[in-house]
Amino acid sequence: MKKEIMTGNEAFARGAYEAGCTVAAAYPGTPSTEILENLAQYEGVRSRWTSNEKVALELAAGAAIGGARALAAMKHVGLNVAADPLFTMGYAGVNGGLVVVTADDPGCHSSQNEQDNRFYAPLAKLALVEPSDSQECKDFAVAAFELSERFDIPVLFRVTTRICHSKSLVEL
Repeated sequence: MKKEIMTGNEAFARGAYEAGCTVAAAYPGTPSTEILENLAQYEGVRSRWTSNEKVALELAAGAAIGGARALAAMKHVGLNVAADPLFTMGYAGVNGGLVVVTADDPGCHSSQNEQDNRFYAPLAKLALVEPSDSQECKDFAVAAFELSERFDIPVLFRVTTRICHSKSLVEL
């Protein structure tokens, strides 16, 4: 099998593509910006920057309600902006897979504060996936879409600055 050195963001984008994600929306902000930049390069994926994180999640949620595999990506503070649709989708459910990427920034490398978005999962009654390297970003992206469709709920995909930007070998 072919192996390639990839960042976590590149690997997640590859995994989302391999999982059949066809709609992706995001609001740019380090450490998550490169997810949409990379996913937009894959044929068949409709990628959109949005005016804020709430709009990104609503766009992705609409696609998932319609049966598509979709994702929304944002940095950790953006999940506060997108909290209303996140909680609503937790009880409304989805028909296609919906993955919500939250890129937390422990240590404030590129943000104004620290927060741990893992706590959103039990509050909104969502599944949480948390990879520890680039290979897991790719593999867990596929698993997250499968979990979302199996249980008809969004899946929160939590990465950190280190996971997003560090590079490791990924088996394609």
